[in-house]
Amino acid sequence: MNLDASKFGIGQPVQRVEDPRFMTGRGKYVADITLGRQAYAAFVYSPHAHADIKSVDVSAARDLPGVIDVLTGADWQADGLGAIEPETMPEDMGGPKGYRTRRWPLAFDRVRYVGERVAVVIATTEAVARDAAELIEVNYDILPAVISAADAVKADAPQLYEGAPGNTSFRLMMGNSGEIEKAFAAAHHITRLELFNNRVNAFAMEPRGCIGDYDEGNGRYTLYTSTQNVHGLRQTLSMRILRVPQGKIRVVARDVGGGFGMKTQVYPEDAAVVWAARKLGRPVKWVATRSEALMGDNHGRDQTVTAELALAADGKFLGLRWSALNNVGAYIEGAGVVPLIMALKLGQTVYDIPAVSVSTSAVFTNTAPTVPYRGAGRPEAVYTIERIVEQAAREMGMDPVELRAKNLITKSAMPYSSKTGWTYDSGDFITALEKCQKNADWDGYEARRAKSQGVGKLRGRGLTYYIDNTGMFNDRMEIKFDPSGTLSVVSGLVSHGQGHETAFAQMVSEWLNVPLESVRLVQADTDEVLVGRGTYGSRSMIVGGSALKVAAEDVIERGKKFVAHFMEASAGDIVFEEGQFSVAGTDKTMSIVQVAQRSYMPFGLPNELGVGLHGSGTFSADVPSFPNGCHICEVEIDPETGVVALDRYTVVDDIGFIINPLTSAGQIHGGIVQGVGQALMEDIVYDESGQFVTGSLMDYAVPRADIMPDIGVDFSLVPSSTNLLGVKGVGEGGTVAATPTVINAVLDALAPVGVTDIAMPATPLRVWEAIQAAGPRTA
Repeated sequence: MNLDASKFGIGQPVQRVEDPRFMTGRGKYVADITLGRQAYAAFVYSPHAHADIKSVDVSAARDLPGVIDVLTGADWQADGLGAIEPETMPEDMGGPKGYRTRRWPLAFDRVRYVGERVAVVIATTEAVARDAAELIEVNYDILPAVISAADAVKADAPQLYEGAPGNTSFRLMMGNSGEIEKAFAAAHHITRLELFNNRVNAFAMEPRGCIGDYDEGNGRYTLYTSTQNVHGLRQTLSMRILRVPQGKIRVVARDVGGGFGMKTQVYPEDAAVVWAARKLGRPVKWVATRSEALMGDNHGRDQTVTAELALAADGKFLGLRWSALNNVGAYIEGAGVVPLIMALKLGQTVYDIPAVSVSTSAVFTNTAPTVPYRGAGRPEAVYTIERIVEQAAREMGMDPVELRAKNLITKSAMPYSSKTGWTYDSGDFITALEKCQKNADWDGYEARRAKSQGVGKLRGRGLTYYIDNTGMFNDRMEIKFDPSGTLSVVSGLVSHGQGHETAFAQMVSEWLNVPLESVRLVQADTDEVLVGRGTYGSRSMIVGGSALKVAAEDVIERGKKFVAHFMEASAGDIVFEEGQFSVAGTDKTMSIVQVAQRSYMPFGLPNELGVGLHGSGTFSADVPSFPNGCHICEVEIDPETGVVALDRYTVVDDIGFIINPLTSAGQIHGGIVQGVGQALMEDIVYDESGQFVTGSLMDYAVPRADIMPDIGVDFSLVPSSTNLLGVKGVGEGGTVAATPTVINAVLDALAPVGVTDIAMPATPLRVWEAIQAAGPRTA
């Protein structure tokens, strides 16, 4: 028996091995890196949402002592460098042609949102650089701006691009639209709802930062940056920005303090610091302030949707249709089209709906670009359908749980083909829902509500059933033993909070029977890792874990060949069990560590064996996994102040197969907190002129520990058939489900006082105003 695996192997609640360095301040982030002769950058940001740049005067900044250089968009153009473009567009995947934006890292002719970068100062200290940036004078010719997607598509709206009439890049539609009119014509009841999924900032614990370096001796660039995708950044810098071979660029991420999708693409600062490093012949560093991050990060969500649900008299769903406007901001950047596509693909979520027609338009406005943010379109889809199902239950006088249960896709229907093109391979939605109700003490709710009422509080309960699609693309993993027998996992993924160092070590410990502490993770350095797709879309275990399993099997097969040579036997007679190779039918054995050590012998090894014990594996997520689950939340509202207090939160998730229950629950906890943040407090705001309003933590509220109750997490597992481990992604489900769960609970609490809708975030002011607008309270 593998004693180490029994304590630290797959399925065990192993505490994260990376946490001690984080908790003791020994993590290494971009801000902690200092290179020799390092200079510092500060950027000049546009104060206008829409304007032509008439001139840029940098003379006063250049004259400030300590300033090394000042670079502008004109300098970028003079060097003939490229622009930031979308990674992909619908037309690249066989969809309709859309307007493809090109954004210059430093604007030289026109700015299209507050915060667009116009110039960069490089100085001997950060303080000098920031002081000099204040001295740069930019002459702008201000143009009319448009902020919301709903306003941007109006006939008289200011236009951002001549090639995008109506400020629309493209429109997408999915479903079996030919059946939709018949479904609605046959309906006993139709529920209609207009919703706005508000704009938020991912608000990573570590703000973005980067250091550019250039080696004149070999003509190579090095970029240290806070990113989820080092290889993706290298490819973009190579092909589109610097226009040099990928071998001339090294991208490195050390510890990364959160990303949530926001850190997957090249930002103007990344491009500018490597360019400046080459021009100046010294490293250049930039780290965002929190205000710069709020303004300059790419944002998430910002979807306006009009939805309709057709129901029969018994509550069976007959048809679903919704039409959305997605505010993509001033530019389509990175994977900016992904949230639009995923929201459509997941349109009907967990419900068996005969007719579905969902559509969306990508709309340009004078705001920061929007990109995938934890969930990336799935939260928008689940928010829409869970809000409209709850509203339908209220309008038809039906129990909202019974209405859901009546329409949930059954376990016997798996695999189930949705009307928007997904095939759900597995799931038992009814069982998870019932288990969540039991864990939440569903039957005790009325007593708790009466107790709240007795102290003048309004209590409400919300329930959501969500589904997510996780895992995409292919990836490669390696396992390498060094001459001492220590093992390295070389990963194409980038851990930025997921706990890869722990999970991958657990897996290898069990498969190869090596001590957990002897496993080292190598990642996030394009010079050390051959290829990688990064970490996003909850793909780490599905793709990376499956590839790691293949790599472990490759190690074992290679090990058998070494053992056959060492023991003068046939490779076909070698058996591997519990970390030991043996010749079948004999007592001849060697541990895998011994084999690894001897595989580095300086002589006596056949050429066909090579040198060193190692293995590699690849896996492609041709079909995603579909994690799903039920969330139940109870809130208490003080009608005198409008304050919403989360009182109870219960989750039952189906994540297929659990590698580490401790880190899985942690991922769910973190996701829920982010979903709660959007529901109750987080909101990126621009005023009508396009001025950025929520530019600091005085204006942009994020969740704190004191607002959260204990979160009860449990599981109802149905293994996935789409990958080698049977796992389903766990990183995003909490966020996907939490927002509608909380808002449904708020509306349930407010229903007795006549409130039927509330905009996100449901701040105390908005809740109080809704109560006042509804009129006198009923008993």
